[in-house]
Amino acid sequence: MSVPSWFTPSHGIILGLLLGFAMVHSGLAALRPWAEAKMGARLYRVIFASASIPFATVLIIYFFNHRYDGFQLWQVREVTGMIPLVWILSAVSFIFLYPATFNLLEIAAVQKPEIHLYETGIIRISRHPQMVGQVIWCIAHTLWLGTTFTLFTSLGLIAHHLFAVWHGDRRWEHKYGEAFLKVKQRTSVVPFLAVIDGRQTLKWHEFLRPAYLGVLAFVLLVWWGHPWLMQATSRVYW
Repeated sequence: MSVPSWFTPSHGIILGLLLGFAMVHSGLAALRPWAEAKMGARLYRVIFASASIPFATVLIIYFFNHRYDGFQLWQVREVTGMIPLVWILSAVSFIFLYPATFNLLEIAAVQKPEIHLYETGIIRISRHPQMVGQVIWCIAHTLWLGTTFTLFTSLGLIAHHLFAVWHGDRRWEHKYGEAFLKVKQRTSVVPFLAVIDGRQTLKWHEFLRPAYLGVLAFVLLVWWGHPWLMQATSRVYW
């Protein structure tokens, strides 16, 4: 059986990179309780970041350099309103993707990294906001680029984050037991489902936090630096 002409090697490479990243990222997360008991939370956070960040950087660069590979499934760039729609979706995706920025000192291992159990702010919308943000980001970029390579990348990213939903719930239940099960009953994975069926009530003052200004500043920085970022990654020849 012949391989379709549009199925460039980059399609398989990006899926392999995504699988490798998922194994490293989720695997190290699963090892966290055992490893922290052996070497401490701060040192393990450094090891975790030292493995995950370079892998993620490789993924991002490879995606940028091959985003137009494969078959062009659709072309909607000339559709009125498409540019602001994609940017709005991208901005919203970052609001969901980076609630962890609320604990920057823990991310940098300045403070002891912890697994936090809470149900305020964005958690009232979805218990797994990073999964929601990734899905929105994938929709925006797949819609804009319209290539099979981008579609493959998006499906791989979404699959990893859906696995992370199960994996995260499992780790939370192992750490917090009955306390997590009660939070699980009061929250939902699907955005706004717990609000719609009355298990949660949005409290807008919980979103008035400096961290959200940080996310907004990051989105503006990405918007401003997007052309430069494309040029910089294009100098990496793979």
